Amino acid sequence: MIDVCLLGTGGMMPLPYRYLTSLMLRYNGKGIMVDCGEGTQVALRKKGWSPKPIDLMLFTHYHADHISGLPGMLLTMGNAERTEPLLMIGPKGLSRVVNSLRVIAPEIPFEIQFLELTEREQEITLPGDKDFHIHAFRVNHNVTCYGYAFSLDRTGRFDAARAREQNIPVRLWSRLQKGETIETEEGVLTPDMVLGPPRKGLKLVYTTDTRPCDSIVKYASGADLLICEGMYGEPDKAAKAREHKHMTFMEAAAIAKKAAPARMWLTHYSPSLTRPEEFMADVRKVFPESYPGKDGKTMTLAFDNENSV
Repeated sequence: MIDVCLLGTGGMMPLPYRYLTSLMLRYNGKGIMVDCGEGTQVALRKKGWSPKPIDLMLFTHYHADHISGLPGMLLTMGNAERTEPLLMIGPKGLSRVVNSLRVIAPEIPFEIQFLELTEREQEITLPGDKDFHIHAFRVNHNVTCYGYAFSLDRTGRFDAARAREQNIPVRLWSRLQKGETIETEEGVLTPDMVLGPPRKGLKLVYTTDTRPCDSIVKYASGADLLICEGMYGEPDKAAKAREHKHMTFMEAAAIAKKAAPARMWLTHYSPSLTRPEEFMADVRKVFPESYPGKDGKTMTLAFDNENSV
């Protein structure tokens, strides 16, 4: 399963009741943070989650409302006695931006490793996580900006009857079920000998700071959760959204209608948008499973539709 928390849902500037953009995922004991706007540390503490198990930090782009909280976050992680390396992934220029910010956070007791995205679509493979996949995809903002799709594969059901028919020792069943290939005196045993066809996995897609584009529809198709920018709910802000390459609630709903995720959360609100829920009735006419994101909003994506909010 994957725990998902919107730590901050604001764009441009923090407000007393809304932190700037950040998302946190927890999966299999690992932590993944996407963006780190001002207030992210406070939001994380308010949620009761620790910064110490953050294994990976992803950045959509380098506008201040998405990365201004990073120096303090690094210092906090260092003060928590972290020593293992931290991998950061983002558009070209990541190392330059981060090292510039580290002028005010120069001494941390762990190494930072950088992976800079260069392709329009790029798959990221994490060591030791063959079932967990990250896809970065370019979106349409006024600077280079990426969305991210996270997917968790699920193997087929273990078939004990098939295992018995092939005289596979019971002591080897769990290893095959976990995907291990085993060499024995009688020959090589592979997982497909005892597993059925792959089952539906989990998929989460996160995208902010963009105009509507085909790449979002492509990666959000069939997702369990799409977290999508909705900077403006007000109908009279459509021209402003086009000018600054952001999205309105209704444009996000049109994307969700095409992609058909199980549900959509809106995020990255304009400071002028104080009550996003006031605009949701019209949004749900286009895509019924639409919900306004808010700071601290959490969901656990679990297999077999046992999702919890």
